[in-house]
Amino acid sequence: MRSELRPVVRALSARPAVVAGIDVYRGEAAGKRVVAALIGVGPAAARRSTERLLEVLSVTHVLVSGICGGIGPGVAVGDTVVPESVVDLVGGRSFRSSPCIGAPAAGTLATVDELILDVDRLAGLVERGIIALDMETAAVAEVCEAKAVAWSAFRVVSDRPHDGLLDEGVMSMLRADGSTDPWAALRYAVAHPARVPALVRLGRDASSAAALAARATVRAASDLPNEGPGRN
Repeated sequence: MRSELRPVVRALSARPAVVAGIDVYRGEAAGKRVVAALIGVGPAAARRSTERLLEVLSVTHVLVSGICGGIGPGVAVGDTVVPESVVDLVGGRSFRSSPCIGAPAAGTLATVDELILDVDRLAGLVERGIIALDMETAAVAEVCEAKAVAWSAFRVVSDRPHDGLLDEGVMSMLRADGSTDPWAALRYAVAHPARVPALVRLGRDASSAAALAARATVRAASDLPNEGPGRN
């Protein structure tokens, strides 16, 4: 989402650029050239965007930065999730991340294409060892592995389904790029005034989580080996 991309751009002091018709941001992390880009919301958008980017960019490592929903026991809002593996709950495939110096990977993140709030379904995922949910990482991993490109993910927990802050209406406010549709948000607030404090908290926690994820991602980029000129 744009709210996840903005703190990455700030942390890199990146500047806007266009590569083969794709809007990106170019910056540096400890002398390594880094390209930051929006991949959209959901597995399909993430897959398409990653394929396009890897067709026109020469990269050594893809880093996914953003927020996630925590579901595992002891997983709290603000916790950083650097998954060792990611499972695609739609297609069933699993993918193993590439290690990053100073950022040990642990646990399993699951990628979904829907908001899961059912208590029994969530309990089943926890029983499988899944600690958090997102909507893009498995799709990115699938493309990266098909192209033999290393990948890692840095997600920070912005919410937990069992906290009761989320409902289907929240997802209906999002545009394709993850930004909020103000008219949809207004309609929701008018129809559900008692939910406004929850929306405010969700927005605050998501913004904080995105900033934490961006810092972790840029630190990881800084620690990656320098592969020489011509690489991003």
